[in-house]
Order: sequence, then C-alpha cells, then structure tokens
Amino acid sequence: MTTERVVEAPEFPELGCYGLAGHSASPHDLVDEVQQAEKLGLGSVFLSERFNVKDAAVLAGAAGAVSRHIGIATAATNHNTRHPLVTATMATSMHRLTGGRYALGLGRGFNLLFDVMGVPRVTSAQMEDAAGIYRTLWKGEAVVGHDGPAGKYPFLMQDASFDEDIPLMLMAIGDQTLKLAGRIADGVVLHTFFSDETLERSVAIIRESAAESGRDPATIRIWSVLATVEESIPEELRLRKLVGRLATYLQGYGEVLVRSNGWDLADLERFRNDPFVQGFSGAFDAVDTVDDLTRISALLPDHWLAASATGDAAQCANRIADQFNAGADSVILHGATPTELAPVLDAWRSIRPGDRFDRLPANPGRALP
Repeated sequence: MTTERVVEAPEFPELGCYGLAGHSASPHDLVDEVQQAEKLGLGSVFLSERFNVKDAAVLAGAAGAVSRHIGIATAATNHNTRHPLVTATMATSMHRLTGGRYALGLGRGFNLLFDVMGVPRVTSAQMEDAAGIYRTLWKGEAVVGHDGPAGKYPFLMQDASFDEDIPLMLMAIGDQTLKLAGRIADGVVLHTFFSDETLERSVAIIRESAAESGRDPATIRIWSVLATVEESIPEELRLRKLVGRLATYLQGYGEVLVRSNGWDLADLERFRNDPFVQGFSGAFDAVDTVDDLTRISALLPDHWLAASATGDAAQCANRIADQFNAGADSVILHGATPTELAPVLDAWRSIRPGDRFDRLPANPGRALP
C-alpha cells in the first residue's frame, strides 16, 4: 500500500539531528525539539533507544504526531529486544502515521548489556534474517515455519492487503557491518567520531558491497554522524557533548571505534587504566563538573576529539562540507539540540550547494530518486 503523501519540503533535507541527544529524564522534551527542528528546516530527526525513558516506539510515535514534513528514523533499536511481529507492526504503524516519512533503523547494540539482560548477542546473520522477515510481513506475505538465525517462528502474518515500502536502515561501525549494510540496507548511519579518512573508507566499503551483491550502490543513503559543538554554548556543556560523549563510547565499544579509525590501541588502554576512569560508575556524558570533564579530556588524544565540528558557526559549517566531500549523502549533527544548531544552520545556508540536495526525499532511508 502506498501511503507516502506530498509534504512540505524542509530547507535542509541533507541534515538531521538526534532527538533527546544523550541522557534525558523528560521524554516530553522531544515534542519541542521535533517542532523546533522542523521550524529550522532540518530534514530528519533520529531517535536512539535506552532502556530507561527512551523507548524507540513511543518516541517515534510522539515525533510523528507533532510533525508534518520532517523525516523520522529509529537509529537504532535492536531486533533481539522485540518479537519480529511487534517490530514489524511498530514500523507499519509509523509508516502510515507519518505518510511514509519513517525509516526503521537497526543496530548491533552492546554485548555486555545483552549478556546481563539474558538476551542473545546480535550477529550479522541474525540482522539479515530479521530484515527478511520484516520485509516479507510488510509485503502482506506470511512467514511460515521459519527456522533461521533470528529465531523459530511457526507462523507470522500482519495483513494480506499490505504492500508497505518501509526503508530499513543499519547502524554501522566495523567493516563486517558496513559490508552487511551494503547488502541489505536502504540507508546507513555511520558512527560519531569517524575521521574524514574513515568516513571515506566506510562509504567505499558500503558501496562496493552493494555492487558485489547486485545492487545499485547509488540507491543507499549514507549518513555521516558529526558531533557538532558550536562555541556559543557553555563550556561545561561543550565538554560534556564532546569529551563526555567520546569517553562514553570508549567505555562501551572502544576497541571497535579505535580500530575503525586506525587509532592507537595503546591510547585506549592508557585511558581505560586511568584510576579516575576505572573508579567512575555510569556514563561519562552524564558528568556535570568542568574539572572532571577536563581531567577526562587530558586522557584523550587531540586528533580523536578533532573528528567533530567545533569552533564558531562558520567552522562547524565547513566541517559539514567536509563530510560531503568524504562521500556522505547526508549528515546528522549529533549531540546538539535544534536550538543549539541554529547558528550552524545559518552558516551552512551561506555555503550550501542547494542544487545538490534539494531533491532528497523527506524519508531519511531513501536516496535521490
């Protein structure tokens, strides 16, 4: 069933932001953020998931209900935390609620978290299998006697009248997931703190994998994720969004990120072996003192933190341009609220090559037609 309707085009379809970036105790804040993002002309809002007050389905429904033309993507949820029929139903509901502006994004998640939850770790084979199940259900077909990496399902069915064209996105860091994305994904969200060289290499891996799989590489929309910390926000907040955010990633899956960038693992070990780091409980992007954040900053090499957009608005806009020069189709300005991004968008407007992006679809999982 075709449910996409004509919507007002955003000014910057090539740019997106995260809703409730980082920690949030008030999911209702998303309502204002989505409306402000839409008002500023951002093309898409991405919704991450944490097992506290950031449920992907709830947040996506709220974003869809209070918006009219901005694209919405779950980036990401995990296929192993919901039954596939539940996830497929969430996506179909969002697809119709938004008139086709929604894309379902999947990621690997954290092995240690899944271990303590008693949930199986995610594998590439599972994600590929789950993607096939969703797409079968969205086409109105039944899944009968399924026994594959994603699980055993005697009979799954949504509605025989369905013919839903819902983009599926994949979050990717390492080479194997990049290759998987090239095989099965409509859109790809890369990771924050990728160097420009890593971004260029990752784009090439995705597109080469797509070509080897018999797909048109140009049909995959690849999003860079650029930590954007403009200088006008308070120092404590800037440190938390930049230093705290990178340090949090290093806590969870530092080896993957460091290896992907070709950084020195010895620097990661030095960071992790620091007494302050070893004695800290919780996520570093929740640290709220300048002294602590400055101490963490001293443990991180400058070139690691440089994989971001910092400085004044013009400097941040130039870093956005760098992402496109490295091969990205679109850019998520990560870690900042829409209000904090306003000066960066003004600066981007002055250097933006509009004819390059103006035909981008509202749905973040779709490439140029």
